[in-house]
This record gives sequence, structure tokens and C-alpha cells, in this order.
Amino acid sequence: MRSLLVIAAVAAAAAVVAAGAVAVVNGVPDGNGHPNVGELLAQQAFPDGTFSQCTGTLIAPKVFLTAEHCDEGVSRVSVTFEPTYVPGKSKTYSGTWVPDPNYNKSFGDAQDLAVVLLDRAPVGITPASLPTLGEFDWLGNGAVLTSVGYGAQSVTSDKGGHTLHFQDTRYVTTGTVSSLTQYWVHASENPIQGDGGGCNGDSGGPKFPWIGGVEVDVVVATDITGDTNCRSTDVSYRIDTPSARAFIGRFAPLP
Repeated sequence: MRSLLVIAAVAAAAAVVAAGAVAVVNGVPDGNGHPNVGELLAQQAFPDGTFSQCTGTLIAPKVFLTAEHCDEGVSRVSVTFEPTYVPGKSKTYSGTWVPDPNYNKSFGDAQDLAVVLLDRAPVGITPASLPTLGEFDWLGNGAVLTSVGYGAQSVTSDKGGHTLHFQDTRYVTTGTVSSLTQYWVHASENPIQGDGGGCNGDSGGPKFPWIGGVEVDVVVATDITGDTNCRSTDVSYRIDTPSARAFIGRFAPLP
């Protein structure tokens, strides 16, 4: 089942959050903009023919960071870093799924993290940087973040509810911080505040900060969940926290 969390663009639409991976509703194709952001592939195609289970980030030559709730209950998984995944043609990388043992298997739980330990390092891809402890304590309301992810790039609404449309393509968008807590970054999805409406993150996907008007290749947080109607906030787990660092530091060097 897909681990859902949809990305909202600057001019976004409504979408639904559920247990699965959604991605960038009304964002724009990322192309080669974020080559270290990859797609966690489902074990088999979903009914629509796509494979988007979740998103993640290469944080060390052979370490792929994502969300634990994306777990399909198997120890061996595959990821791709192609801008668009084409079954049978795109390059994929196999690896071992390792969840954070302290995750309590519920949305909103700190430590909703997992890594894929890849069998081989992706060629020509530089891992994203990790933050120092508490590096993003300064993030305040209105701070700009970039979200990158695969999954649903559009949504329609009818009498039966919302329908999400997937393309297995990496999309990108920006959003603004509405609040910051010890463990979480909350991004505004409130159209009344000029944030467009919609969701702004794919489960397991990264948020990158803007500093001095420039996007910086340091992972602030991984996307976890949001409100059902995508009209309030989405929630991402900060990886500059002691709990996140305790898990990540088992597999990748920490700054």
C-alpha cells in the first residue's frame, strides 16, 4: 500500500494523505535538478502501472534515507535515481531495508526513519549533506523549503472523492515553514495565507533549505504526514535531532 503524502506546488491543488506515497501535486518536473533524490520502488506495479512506493535521499555513497512507514515487509528493495522511472529500462539499485528499531509504527511518531543499504554506490551521484545537531533551530515562519519527490503529479476530485494520478517522475516545488518544534517542521498548506493549498511532501522525501536566497543541498527533514484535506500543514521529521542522528549515524558519517 502506498505511503501517501502529496507535494504542493506554489499554485497547488487539494490532495489526500493516506498510507502510501504520493508526491508532487502541481509541482514541476525536476529533471536533473536533484540527482541524489530517488524513488523507492514497490515490489510490483500498482493497478495504474506505476511503482512509486516512496521517495528518499542518498546521504552516503551507499545509504538511501527514507521513511519507515514505507516498509512493505520485505528485506530486499530497489530504488532508482532516474528523473522518470521506466520499467525494464531505467537503472535500479538493490539494497537491504533497515528500519529504525525505535519507530512505534504510527504516523506522527518521531523516528519514522529507515535506510536502504545499497549493494553498490550509484555512479556519478553526489550524496546530499547531513545537518549538524540542531542546525535548523533557526527556521522560522516563512522560511523557504524545497520538497522533492516521486508519485502523484495531479489530482482530480469527484463524487467518489479524490483520485491521485501517478507518473513515476521526480517533481519539485517550494513551500514555507509555518512552525518548528523539537522534532518537526510544519509547512503551511493554507491557501488563505497564500500558500496555494495542497500538500507539500512525498513520504520519505527530503526538504532542502533556502539560505540567502539560494537552495542548499542539506537535508532539513524527511516528509512524514499531513492533514487529510491538505489545507493546513504537512509534517516532516527533522534529522538534525538527537534521535534521528542516533539512527542515521549507524550508517553514515555525521557532521
